[in-house]
Amino acid sequence: MTLAGKTILITGSSRGIGRAIALRCAADGAQVVITGKTSVPHPRLQGTIHTVAEEVEGQGGKALAIQVDVRYEDQVQAMVDQVVATFGGIDALVNNAGAISLTPTEQTTMKRFDLMHGVNARGVFLCSQKCVPHLRKALNPHILNLSPPLNLNPKWLAMHCAYTLSKYGMTLCTIGMAAEFKEEGIAVNSLWPRTAIATAAVEMLGGEMLMQASRTPEIMADAAYGILCSPSRELTGEALIDEDFLRSRGMNDFEKYRMSDAELLPDFFLD
Repeated sequence: MTLAGKTILITGSSRGIGRAIALRCAADGAQVVITGKTSVPHPRLQGTIHTVAEEVEGQGGKALAIQVDVRYEDQVQAMVDQVVATFGGIDALVNNAGAISLTPTEQTTMKRFDLMHGVNARGVFLCSQKCVPHLRKALNPHILNLSPPLNLNPKWLAMHCAYTLSKYGMTLCTIGMAAEFKEEGIAVNSLWPRTAIATAAVEMLGGEMLMQASRTPEIMADAAYGILCSPSRELTGEALIDEDFLRSRGMNDFEKYRMSDAELLPDFFLD
């Protein structure tokens, strides 16, 4: 199965993992919806929804760039309406948009708390809710949330409780919606990396040293592609790890994803 002619809506896809997933889908000839909170260049980060749309077209896909803040229902509804008007439907939703603040309880402002929960947990729920009526009409519908397996080891809550709650909220959406929509054939899964991934967020957290101990976003893109190509009635309700999923599909050599020869750093939420 390929994604040729399929419409893939990816939130937070102006750079990093979202961009990599968009380009991987485009290589199949997919119709890719690129979204971001802003449409103008960031003063410190490369890429906009428009530059990624150009890359998608260059890879052989069709692109639609939409500015949207996933916290707001009117904007999300308008986004979905525009996608359907342009491409005729939605085959897959990838909930990649995210907000992060690795701060302890007393140092987490409620504004920052609300931002993380609004983008992460609420954003996943809202985007999924608005896409479901159209996913019902697709032949192989998928929702893919970029969120971790639930790990109740207290260390993952102790140092950044607010962030962890918001990411686990995304995974709870996976579990709940997978069961809710299973009979309708809409797959809902989570995907998380085994190691740190070289993104702007990782560079902000740990600088060049952490970047060199990471894998490239393409490993997540290849895993996401494999999930979206899987029969939706056969793969749902799972919290998948990129490396493990790719191994299950016959891949054993992951050297091409390394940023350097440095020892790889495991990602959050994986003991």
